[in-house]
Amino acid sequence: MEQPRKSLFSNLTFQIILAMLLGAVLGIYIHNNLSPEAAKEFSGYIKMLATIFIRLVQMIISPLVFTTLVVGIAKLGDIKAVGRIGGKALGWFFTASFVSLLIGLFFVNLLEPGVGLNLSDVDLASASEVTEKTQHFSAQNFIEHIIPKSIVEAMATNEILQIVIFSIFFGLAAASIGDFAKPVVHALDKTSHIILKMVNYVMAFAPLGVFGAIAAVFAVRDLDDLLLTYIKYFGSFMVGITSLWIVLLLVGYIFLRGRMTTLLKRIVSPLFIAFGTTSSEAVFPKLTEELERFGVRDRIVSFMLPLGYSFNLDGSMMYMTFASIFIAQAYGIDLSLGTQMTMLLVLMLTSKGIAGVPRASLVVVAATCGMFNIPIEGIALILPIDHFCDMFRSATNVLGNALATSVVGKWEDNPDPEITGT
Repeated sequence: MEQPRKSLFSNLTFQIILAMLLGAVLGIYIHNNLSPEAAKEFSGYIKMLATIFIRLVQMIISPLVFTTLVVGIAKLGDIKAVGRIGGKALGWFFTASFVSLLIGLFFVNLLEPGVGLNLSDVDLASASEVTEKTQHFSAQNFIEHIIPKSIVEAMATNEILQIVIFSIFFGLAAASIGDFAKPVVHALDKTSHIILKMVNYVMAFAPLGVFGAIAAVFAVRDLDDLLLTYIKYFGSFMVGITSLWIVLLLVGYIFLRGRMTTLLKRIVSPLFIAFGTTSSEAVFPKLTEELERFGVRDRIVSFMLPLGYSFNLDGSMMYMTFASIFIAQAYGIDLSLGTQMTMLLVLMLTSKGIAGVPRASLVVVAATCGMFNIPIEGIALILPIDHFCDMFRSATNVLGNALATSVVGKWEDNPDPEITGT
């Protein structure tokens, strides 16, 4: 019996695109017709839609990461398998991170968006929120931070990297015990499926969340002023992020061949959700579901995706070198190639585990600037345009993690079964 054709309006991707357009129209209308005070108040209220959606997602992130990663490691069966796949994963992650950082480094030096910038109208007070977070940023604090002192605290605050560390130890212990741990692993497996079912309910709210996020931004931002003032910065960033997409897509077609087109069709909804909400974390549950439907084994997805969200944020990596050197250019600070490469390596290490932290990229950029005697308050230069850049880097993070998971799945002799359904 032929299944009924789904209405266009029931398609989640269409709903999200429509929500983005309606949100932009409403935000621009409010900005042009209300006083700045009233527009700011409206922005605060409408943004609650986005906040509710993000919190609904955050509600299920911790248990989903824990259950899927533990089950994924336990299903791998032995420490050798975990080491083999983990080695492939980390090799991919660090290579992708280095290439992403290098692309940002190349285009910011080629296009020089910060050279000759007028700093007279910069609101330095706006950078205080970010610069305050860098006061306690150090290599020692970073190392201490990735090791959880309490898994309950890590889950309560959605510290993904800490949860990953605990889950790896838990999963390895369960795998080493063998049959004795099977009831626990089975229970966690069933729990993960229940949480994935919750994803469907949460994703139904995604268009409203995107609508609220877009409307809130356009209600308080002068679009013409933003585009005229930062057109060189944003244009240069777009050249860099587009180049990164081209590299990722080419690599995807090299390893996945014709299946890459199918993968893109599968992840189009997560890409638009990440784009609209500026949160790659918001699509973690949905991306898990779509990659399994694509044909990647659940144990690979369960193992790779949580690691990817801690170690493989390609869009954020590209942006961090780009933004750091842009600030140096704006202040007329000439950085030698050796210094820039050192900065790249510092960013490679300090950027791990930033997923889910608001404006984490800016915090890392500010901390890196401080290490290289670049004025931290230069963050204020990019704050007005950062939201729009964040939309593109969040979507890029999703593409990078989907690609990494799919390729490692293929390397592990994934049978790529024919998957039906939507």
